[in-house]
Amino acid sequence: MTTQFPPHSEFLAFAERMADASGKMLRAAADIKPEIDVKPDASFVTNTDKAIELMMRDMIVKTYPDHGILGEEFESTNLDAEFVWVLDPIDGTAPFIAGIPVYGTLIGLAWQGKPFIGVIDHPATKDRWTGVSHLFAKRNGQPVSTRTCNDLSNAFVTCSSPDFMSDEELARFSKLRGQVPYVQYGGSCFVYGLLASGRTDLAIDSGLEPFDVYACAAVIQGAGGFMSDWDGNDISLDWAGRVLSAGDKTCIEKAVAVLGSH
Repeated sequence: MTTQFPPHSEFLAFAERMADASGKMLRAAADIKPEIDVKPDASFVTNTDKAIELMMRDMIVKTYPDHGILGEEFESTNLDAEFVWVLDPIDGTAPFIAGIPVYGTLIGLAWQGKPFIGVIDHPATKDRWTGVSHLFAKRNGQPVSTRTCNDLSNAFVTCSSPDFMSDEELARFSKLRGQVPYVQYGGSCFVYGLLASGRTDLAIDSGLEPFDVYACAAVIQGAGGFMSDWDGNDISLDWAGRVLSAGDKTCIEKAVAVLGSH
């Protein structure tokens, strides 16, 4: 049964205003050598990541002071609120540093812990996906939808990088890899937008956090698709780790069955 979410128009318009502001900052920083730090998890962070998240947090606090915020670069606040903004200022920081134009900003809004609204913004390619879970999704203002794929032998699969997988996860992933014809690696959050647009069939990743997937989940669910962990469970604000997404329910169910537990 479809979840009955609250009215979305005001929140989506606000999310797009944040994306407009973050896009300006990303475009301005694209040709400037960033200041780079390496975080404890060995991922990169730049001064631009931090500046964009601070900007979005400031906009949220001024407009919706009772909302929670879960962001990549700074401490989370008020996570038990009815509405929680889930922010990744630059998804694909490594491609951003290298100048590979698949990085973007992810802006999600959770309602009662569930993915509700999502914006996947890619200023380098002038692409923006927006979506409301179980209602609609758009790419650059035009409606999009996922495509049918009920057989893994025909599935076009994407994976950001198996380097983020443990040995146990790699063994499980290899089982799935043996069932599909092709896996496209890299692409960061851009590939989740493409899945929503019906260009790919299945996305599999590991080592992720809610800020990596909540905006993507809302867009994909709005386009008619699905997202879960590798065991078929829903993602949540306290989830972390393994994620699957597909445009077809049969496809994601078959992927869960193949992955199994190693």
